[in-house]
Amino acid sequence: MKNNKTLKNKPKFNFLNLFRTKKKSIYFELFLCLALVFFVVVPLITMLSTIDGATVRRVFTGPNFFQALGNSFLTTIISTIISTFLAYILAWSILRTNIKCKGLFSVVLVLPMLIPSIAHGMGLVTLFGNNGLITNLFGIQSHLYGYWGIISGSVMYSFPIAFLMFVDILKYEDYTVYEAAEVLGIPKHKKFTSITLPYLKKPLISIIFTIFTMIITDYGIPLSVGGKVKTLPVLLYENTVGQLDYSAGALIGIFLLVPAIIAFLIDLFYSDKAKLNYVTKPFVIKKSKRRNAIAYTIVITASLFILLTICSFCIQAFSTSYPVDLSFTWHHFEETILKGGSTYLVNSVVMAMLTAAVGTISSFVIAYFSARNKTGVSRALHILSIISLAIPGLVLGLSYVILFKKSFIYGTLAILILANTVHFFASPYLMTYNALNKINYNLEDVGQVLNIPRTKIIFNVIVPQVETTLLEVFSYFFVNSMMTISAVSFLSTIDTKPLSLLINQFETFNMIECAAVVAIFILAVNILMKLLIYFIKKIGSKNKRKKV
Repeated sequence: MKNNKTLKNKPKFNFLNLFRTKKKSIYFELFLCLALVFFVVVPLITMLSTIDGATVRRVFTGPNFFQALGNSFLTTIISTIISTFLAYILAWSILRTNIKCKGLFSVVLVLPMLIPSIAHGMGLVTLFGNNGLITNLFGIQSHLYGYWGIISGSVMYSFPIAFLMFVDILKYEDYTVYEAAEVLGIPKHKKFTSITLPYLKKPLISIIFTIFTMIITDYGIPLSVGGKVKTLPVLLYENTVGQLDYSAGALIGIFLLVPAIIAFLIDLFYSDKAKLNYVTKPFVIKKSKRRNAIAYTIVITASLFILLTICSFCIQAFSTSYPVDLSFTWHHFEETILKGGSTYLVNSVVMAMLTAAVGTISSFVIAYFSARNKTGVSRALHILSIISLAIPGLVLGLSYVILFKKSFIYGTLAILILANTVHFFASPYLMTYNALNKINYNLEDVGQVLNIPRTKIIFNVIVPQVETTLLEVFSYFFVNSMMTISAVSFLSTIDTKPLSLLINQFETFNMIECAAVVAIFILAVNILMKLLIYFIKKIGSKNKRKKV
């Protein structure tokens, strides 16, 4: 009887108990560390284990490898320089001048982030290809395919990220130093070299390596406008998808990992972000018609080019037979739907929603433990959480193919959700981690003294303070999952294929109008999600003001 009573009175396991005290949460932190090791580190080790001596000889003695390696570094270096410079002058134009409609321009400048990279290449072909709108209109000869096509597409694909990073940096620049320099009569060029450049130095290194990694690991743009110029990601894609040579793909993947790992280490050890949050005096923008005119010219030119590229999708999608017959038609929308577009659109939306839900919850839970529990285990958890920054999507997708090929989740929507969550995890995690670090660390201790459960502190106090960040995290996961073509290209099947992969399929069969329709679908869904998040945040801020 006593044993029965003991069993009856024995408390059942409750997941929320792991949050109640810091001592209990250590066990859960260890579990999270093991989970991250399994889903991030183990796949890479498994991928590398497939490489043998025969693979090394076959790849290195092949006719394409070293040429592709040289092409990758040449196009990436040039694209990174152009993209970084363009992003800086655009961020300067928005934040250091008195031009109007800054919000509208900022929205337009980040629109390229809402469509797959391969769509940028397709847009360039529509504008500057052999039968492009611009080339035909002005009667110029097209030199798009090859190096300049890859560079142009890579700049358009990457500069919005650099633009947002520069905006975030310039937003927190302190004006007092410039004010002192002005009193001392220091010339403008000296202010730039002595104040602005030192301030930008460490963040600039992070931006350069971020953009470099984005460009060198992308295969969408080289695949659509590269012509005969092959890059390493295209070679990896051809070996893996075309020839099913996973070991050769794994070896090529190592070379894509190197710059990403270097970028990760630099961002980890030399990041200067902590110093950007303290502003004694906001930047004062003085009136200058000349500066405003320059800014308007730069921003309007960039905005028009972006809008022109997006309009080119619309022209293709609504033209009967581009470029021969430009009369209006809905036929290509109907054809895209008949070719499986509606099914794949549903796949993408479901995948993106589930990835956003799983990613937002997991990033909050892991960020909470690593940010609020300052232990050795939480530090290890933090390092493991940002390792995915150093893993390109192509490499992650290939490693998941090798690791999970014979498992029950292979070929299902679950593995796409898992791959996307891991692929995009690091940035949302850091957003949440930084937000949680700004909340008073004594909240949990005060709650313990007052006998308030830790879970109530989390749900009633902490979550409301970071809800804006969590909405941004949800949006980040959703948008990137809708337009990704890297990790999922190796893992999807006919039943689970996301919409973004149809662009390459339609281009292969020269169905460029249908490919344009797909790009429009993805852009429309992502814009709707951004608008939804915007209105939710607006309603939330109104409710907070009413309570106050």
